[in-house]
Amino acid sequence: MSELGIDVHLGTEAIGIEKSFAQLIVRALASGETRTFQAEMVVHAAGRVPEVNDLNLDVAGIEWDKWGVRVNEFLQSVSIPSVYAAGDAAASGGPPLAPVASYEGQIVATNLLNGNRETPNYLGIPSVVFTIPQLAAVGLSESEASEQNLKFRVNKEMTSTWYSSRRVAETYSGHKVLVEEGTDRILGAHILGSEAGEVINLFALAIRSGMPATDLKHMLFAYPTSGSNLPRML
Repeated sequence: MSELGIDVHLGTEAIGIEKSFAQLIVRALASGETRTFQAEMVVHAAGRVPEVNDLNLDVAGIEWDKWGVRVNEFLQSVSIPSVYAAGDAAASGGPPLAPVASYEGQIVATNLLNGNRETPNYLGIPSVVFTIPQLAAVGLSESEASEQNLKFRVNKEMTSTWYSSRRVAETYSGHKVLVEEGTDRILGAHILGSEAGEVINLFALAIRSGMPATDLKHMLFAYPTSGSNLPRML
């Protein structure tokens, strides 16, 4: 990104934005010091918050917090059984992603029509940061797997010399895959590259369906797609 002319500031927290004539002044905090940046446009992309503050939920006796309506495993309000919530409006514990909101909405509809039968399964949900190049992840990180005292091997490599990267002139690409010892299940996958958002879906499928790493490694993929790199990643 830096080579593309993008100035990246890590460990920097935006604390205020002020308008000055034709420019915007962004005040930020980095290493305990305040810095300012001038910009023509400022885009906030730090995430969403539930839009429930103006619903007067307290009047109805519906318990909620900053994450949304407090729900049980059926996405049903813990305080008012006739109320269900999904997506951003529910403190469900699922990742705040649009596909997850749609998925939870289907579960809520099923439980409303047929009684409490369905519960969400958040295993193997991928997420992608659409930077240049893309950065994608699914499952556990290395630190999360270690905190759970899991025994696993790590396959990690920078792949800018692989043909899939060279043919599209991708200077920076790489992967890290965690595979549990003994069970051969894929615990997590992390990919950096131009098509990381597509490849991560294959790892998500394997994690969600319980496909062993060996089975995925023996798959024959169309070549020279980015998906054909999976056997080498495992």
